[in-house]
Amino acid sequence: MTSVLITGCSSGIGLETALAFARRGDRVHACVRDPATAGELLGRARAENLTLDVPRLDVTTDDASVAAAVDGVLRRHGAIDVLVNNAGIDRTGTVETMPQDEARAVLETNLWGPLRTVRAVLPSMRARGSGVVVNVSSLAGRTFAVPHGGFYAASKAALGTLSEALSAEVRPFGIRVVCLEPGSFASRINRDSPVAAAPSEVSAADPYTADRAWTARFLARVQQGAGDCGEVAEAVLAAADDPGTPLHVPVGKDAETALEYLGSTSYEQWLPLFLQQAQSLVGPRPGGAGSE
Repeated sequence: MTSVLITGCSSGIGLETALAFARRGDRVHACVRDPATAGELLGRARAENLTLDVPRLDVTTDDASVAAAVDGVLRRHGAIDVLVNNAGIDRTGTVETMPQDEARAVLETNLWGPLRTVRAVLPSMRARGSGVVVNVSSLAGRTFAVPHGGFYAASKAALGTLSEALSAEVRPFGIRVVCLEPGSFASRINRDSPVAAAPSEVSAADPYTADRAWTARFLARVQQGAGDCGEVAEAVLAAADDPGTPLHVPVGKDAETALEYLGSTSYEQWLPLFLQQAQSLVGPRPGGAGSE
């Protein structure tokens, strides 16, 4: 029986991944930041007669909760065979005007969060000479960043780079690292992300107001075709099981297609095509910016 610790399990990819591991009889530690948000997870587990543990674990700034959750699992079960770093947040905003605390929260959750759990779990994996770390990144970390999405893309790109270094460092100890890069999937990270308000709702002193609203409309249209999070869950299971899994794994047809196209494309070639596609969906970009 495999012992699996997964972060961010109250909804979306984390929830589906926890259920997928539990269905095959693995010992699942489905961590949530706030136990009050675990209702859907627990309800679906009961409906399928699945057994899982739901520890509290806050990856953002709470080192103590990370240590407590990991230590608790190790005391009760002796091992964490697979660590799935799934918890993440998204915030839209420009590099110039996004509030510092919001920008910092994105990096704390999406980059420092996985680092906290990795540092807590690795000593026990090293001692056993085995283990798998699956970092759930994003296509946004491998492609060109869209307007108003810079901090999210930066956090995911950094997670991918960190995964590369980590993989080389821990391989001699029998530990594998995989970085999954899903495209567009219907997770709550998208529904919960604050998007641009209508121009009338934001101070006229903000020079990016109209452009933020335009970008938000485009991202909302993209989400209409988002895939099922169960597909990402299956990719997590496959990565955990298969020693031949490469470090970087795109998930979803859109991710595979985008990476294949961008392999021979410069930013200068990509930007006009992106703007053309966006404008075909939501109309002209404000201020004539679509002519770039």
